[in-house]
Amino acid sequence: MNAIQETNFEFPGQTGFYRGKVRDVYSFSDRLVMIATDRISAFDVILPRPIPYKGQVLNQLAAHFLQATADIVPNWLLSTPDPNVGVGRRCEPYAVEMVVRGYLAGHAWREYRAGRRSVCGVILPEGLKENDKLPQPILTPTTKAHEGHDEDISREEILAQGIVPADEYEQMERYALALFERGTHMAAAQGLILVDTKYEFGKLDGRIYLIDEIHTPDSSRYFYLDQYEENQRQGLPQKQLSKEFVREWLIENGFQGKEGQQVPTMDDQRISLISERYIELYEKVAGKLFEKADSVDILRRIEENILASLTSQ
Repeated sequence: MNAIQETNFEFPGQTGFYRGKVRDVYSFSDRLVMIATDRISAFDVILPRPIPYKGQVLNQLAAHFLQATADIVPNWLLSTPDPNVGVGRRCEPYAVEMVVRGYLAGHAWREYRAGRRSVCGVILPEGLKENDKLPQPILTPTTKAHEGHDEDISREEILAQGIVPADEYEQMERYALALFERGTHMAAAQGLILVDTKYEFGKLDGRIYLIDEIHTPDSSRYFYLDQYEENQRQGLPQKQLSKEFVREWLIENGFQGKEGQQVPTMDDQRISLISERYIELYEKVAGKLFEKADSVDILRRIEENILASLTSQ
């Protein structure tokens, strides 16, 4: 199966280029063209092989949720000229990510299991089990790293260090919690639980915008609603619609992104399984069938669609 590992386009009027963990971002004077590649990262490390259709899943899910939350907060996205491409406003990103957690899972659970009862300055109660619902959603921000690992940081540290002005940070908090509430309702309508997620914000002309992706498997974790209570009662693992199953497989094979560790080999069967899980998540979360884009010459398709979009502006 064809998949996009990276792009190396040169467009008329292009002013810059940035390659993130998953996205290739082309800058123009007042626009960004963001290509969701099929790269996959875990523990902030890009894994060697791309996952077919993963970029399309991310891009189309992000567009779905950005449209569904535009009444809560303005967002960067203006158009999606290709299944893998978003075109939008060029905002100045804030240097923090707003992580909202409704359940004790993933990183927060690993911290809790290690005996820590404070995550990003938020105190957690005693006696919780993995995947338990928290008394209320909590914000556990991280610093945004261009390379390497994002780092936990508390609200107090963000304000004390002047990373984000207090009034703007408080607005980002309100936006993040409102987005999580909307995402929770949308997930429940599809028989899912939105467990945790992250939001990124930027600023343009004095206004805060929601940027990047939201409520996708790369930025969020979902459980199945109908299985949740029984699995918790019996102490069973929750079936997840997220990237956590990739992280768990890596951990089982001796990789957590630490220095000196080697990424285990992902064979064709593993790649196909991950691709199927991403498509499953799209269909379950969006509530509609996934239509695979033409993959005969993906790079040419993307380039032609972007050029047509730039010409029409």
